[in-house]
Amino acid sequence: MNKFPLAYLVDQAVKWLQINFGDNLDSFSDAFNDFIKAIGYFLTIIPWWVIVLVFAALAWKAKGWKLAFGTVLGLFFIYNLNLWASFLDTLVLVIISAIVSIIIGLPLGILAGRNNRFFKVLSPILDFMQTMPSFVYLIPALLFFGIGKVPAVFATVIFAMPPAIRFTALGIRQVPHDLVEVGEAFGSTPWQLLWKIQMPLALPTIMAGINQTMMLSLSMVVIAAMIGAGGLGGGVLEAISQLKIGMGFEYGVAVVIMAIILDRLFQALGGSLRSNENNK
Repeated sequence: MNKFPLAYLVDQAVKWLQINFGDNLDSFSDAFNDFIKAIGYFLTIIPWWVIVLVFAALAWKAKGWKLAFGTVLGLFFIYNLNLWASFLDTLVLVIISAIVSIIIGLPLGILAGRNNRFFKVLSPILDFMQTMPSFVYLIPALLFFGIGKVPAVFATVIFAMPPAIRFTALGIRQVPHDLVEVGEAFGSTPWQLLWKIQMPLALPTIMAGINQTMMLSLSMVVIAAMIGAGGLGGGVLEAISQLKIGMGFEYGVAVVIMAIILDRLFQALGGSLRSNENNK
């Protein structure tokens, strides 16, 4: 029995893209890399304690003084370990990747939530994206964009986008059909139904998806250190290659602290949205 030439077909498709769009991809990569560097430079010129206070203020507003105190303590510990620069690099990549994932994922999720046919077509694609090993995404990212932060963002977006799409579609599809019918009976346009009925009711579920996207972005950015993403993941990779257990533990703890802070912030935001919705 002859083997299906899947690897050959994929290689040929990649070569075709490189030949026909290689120059455009290089130009995009250079421009996007400059954009990432500009944001990173902007954060580096801000005193570290100002960034800590901003995070603390967000945590206080979202959950209260306990989360704010824990946030200050965690970020100060990262600074004390001399990992602040790596923390900022990782933070920039996570935020950019999450924002791009959300910008692409929310419209697709809205369309999937309101169109059954599109939902059925999109579901197996999302299954494929979520079950594919994360390391596999590094290969096309490396081929298209080379080594650096741009391929890391590309791979992270592909890996982290599915929850934003799934949860958005789920939230919209869970809106009671009776409420939609009432809106239609009062002459609401599809746009009005979406923004005045479906989106407000689905917002807590959508926020849960955004939280998952943020967490997956962080995990993938750490893995993407293998293709030159740098940041905290770069320190973990260096520690592994040199068998420095203590160094690896320091960078690992910093990743955990960052993950906990981001997770708690978005959980608190989602919870507040859910409470506001229940009080209406």
